[in-house]
Amino acid sequence: MKKIFTSLAAASVLALAACQSPAADKVEDQAEAKADVIDDQADAMPAGPAKEAMEQKADVVEEQGEEKANAMDDNGEIAPSESGVGDTQKK
Repeated sequence: MKKIFTSLAAASVLALAACQSPAADKVEDQAEAKADVIDDQADAMPAGPAKEAMEQKADVVEEQGEEKANAMDDNGEIAPSESGVGDTQKK
């Protein structure tokens, strides 16, 4: 299930990648690669709290990379599409 979610997330990122600067893309790609390595390490672990902690760490690394890339492009501003409000968002 985790792999399916990761694949869908990667497809979403690729769809939005054209909107980012090359530097932001590089930051996001590096974070995603690091998260994939951590996730692969978690996959090799036996089920349990340690494995879940590694999977959570991978998610955090990927999310931080996305946030850093967004901050690079937005100068720290939050776009309406990211805030959940605005003309195209449901309240």
